[in-house]
Amino acid sequence: METLINILLLLLGVLVAAIAGLILWRMLTRKRGEPFVPEKSRVDAIAEHMRAVGKLIGLEVSAKEIATATKGLSWLPPLLLSQARVAMIFHFEKQYWIDLTRVQAADVEQVGETEFVLTLPPVEGSLRLIDVSPYDIQDGRVLGLLDVIQVNAPTQKRLMVRAQEQAAQLFQQNESRYHAEAVRSIERQLKAFLGLFDVRIRLEWPASQETPGNEADPQQTQAPAGVLPQGR
Repeated sequence: METLINILLLLLGVLVAAIAGLILWRMLTRKRGEPFVPEKSRVDAIAEHMRAVGKLIGLEVSAKEIATATKGLSWLPPLLLSQARVAMIFHFEKQYWIDLTRVQAADVEQVGETEFVLTLPPVEGSLRLIDVSPYDIQDGRVLGLLDVIQVNAPTQKRLMVRAQEQAAQLFQQNESRYHAEAVRSIERQLKAFLGLFDVRIRLEWPASQETPGNEADPQQTQAPAGVLPQGR
């Protein structure tokens, strides 16, 4: 009986040593900054519709914004109850373009052997969220130990909506200048390209379209902004 107990104790000791050795090996070989608990990731790719486009982009404007949101009781000492906080960096981009697929034969008028008048479609614009990166995410804790206020998906979604609104206001403040620069850029590109074929072209814009030499009210020249993707 005593021999059986010794064998069981020996096997238990070997098992404990093996587990301890495995844990020690994992801690020594894991990469710096990599969490010890194994993580699993799953990516689902969803194919959306495709369509042919004829965009001639005249201007791209990029902006970066850091948005922060807090949740909790700010009047309590942090040692007693800390606030939940999430800070994220948003990268926005707005493009100004014309859709060449909207140009019809009626928009082209020949006024000379190699000279034409082309009426272009209006400049359009879209505001896009191209990248989001977490900056600081902390849950609210009691005595620094127990998580009681979590930063969940709705909180992050509200933060993204506020960042979208602020970015739209930022671009709106300079809309007239961006719009005029896009018009000038589009005209330069078209004239340079058609000039390779010894074609002279005079470009005209719709009556409501702003021209480089005639600054208009930003409210009249504002291009429709696209809808940003929302967080899940």
